[in-house]
Amino acid sequence: MNIVIIKYNAGNIQSVQYALERIGASAIVTDDPEAIASADKVIFPGVGEASTAMEYLRARQLDRLISGLQQPVLGICLGMQLMCAYSEENNTSCMGIFDETVRLFQPQPGGGEKVPQIGWNTIFNLKTKLFDAVTENSFCYFVHGYYASLGEHTIATTDYVLPYSSALHKQNFYGTQFHPEKSAGVGEQILKNFLEKI
Repeated sequence: MNIVIIKYNAGNIQSVQYALERIGASAIVTDDPEAIASADKVIFPGVGEASTAMEYLRARQLDRLISGLQQPVLGICLGMQLMCAYSEENNTSCMGIFDETVRLFQPQPGGGEKVPQIGWNTIFNLKTKLFDAVTENSFCYFVHGYYASLGEHTIATTDYVLPYSSALHKQNFYGTQFHPEKSAGVGEQILKNFLEKI
């Protein structure tokens, strides 16, 4: 299987590579349009800030390339957020694959939640084959200050400050707000499902 990890200025690429190796898969890391377009599976990771990432992608027309892909695509963390319509982070127009808006967490006074959310939290209301053999309320690892609202594309929910989309799905596009590559056995199962069942 030809797996590509998209290389850009906000990718958490090494940890994703290592996670794939742990489940017996290997991936090419590239920003080459032909290599991305011809892959069997595409992973679009991300850590960082939305507007500079989108500027980088637009300058290389990678935003158009990603939006037009026909094979299964998995966006991770910022990668998923960039696949949404809009992010409040520096007023950023994103790719619009998912209709959801990405908003800044606004903790209530005295609520105890810190922004960004860093650490383990549960995922529930799980839908699609991405979560085969993953039990409700499994723990995954999160690092983010912005979240995608709940909507028609939500396939997993997490509660932090409020319920939000911890995973999205539309057609051949999937996204997780959590980091499957840092989520131990649960994350490995999700990556296996993406490679083997999607």
